[in-house]
Amino acid sequence: MSARARVTLVAALLLVAAALAPQAWAGEPADQLSARITKVLKVLGDPQLKKTERAQERRLAVRRIATEILDVEEISRRCLGRHWDARSARERQEFMQVFGELLERAYIARLESYSDEKIAVLGDAVEGDRAIVRTKVVTRRGAEIPVDYRMLRRGKSWRAYDVVLGGFSLVDSYRAQFDKVIERTSYRQLVQQVREK
Repeated sequence: MSARARVTLVAALLLVAAALAPQAWAGEPADQLSARITKVLKVLGDPQLKKTERAQERRLAVRRIATEILDVEEISRRCLGRHWDARSARERQEFMQVFGELLERAYIARLESYSDEKIAVLGDAVEGDRAIVRTKVVTRRGAEIPVDYRMLRRGKSWRAYDVVLGGFSLVDSYRAQFDKVIERTSYRQLVQQVREK
């Protein structure tokens, strides 16, 4: 076999391996996330739930799945960063509630704007109780947007504590904003602003 034929064969095998990667190399975190994304897409694609009078029912169904995907406690802790330790148990609980509601509204609003983009789970990298699940969203125009889910194992369930969209971390973005509000005003003002958003 000529050198050129060998290069062509290797290239073809790499393309086949890449095409099979979501199934062949996916572990438990990727499998769980993929199953939950499939559930969300099924709800969003249900013609009965698209009816205006069933919008609230659709939103509640998506919210239930979102709570399976997102680890609100861990996201809250990371977003408050150094300010988390200074909070009492009651303040932490309150913050998780108001911030969790904000996340759900933002996440659900984004999901409800879904319009047949393709979502591919590319695989995961697991280190102990942490994992990164790599996905990509392919728009109708063919643009590819990488979305990585940083996940923690909670018992038998893997849940996201950060979402990195096109290289931008949700947690880093919120932490920078929250830190500025607390430094300029107060923690109570931050809670009020999060509640009002």
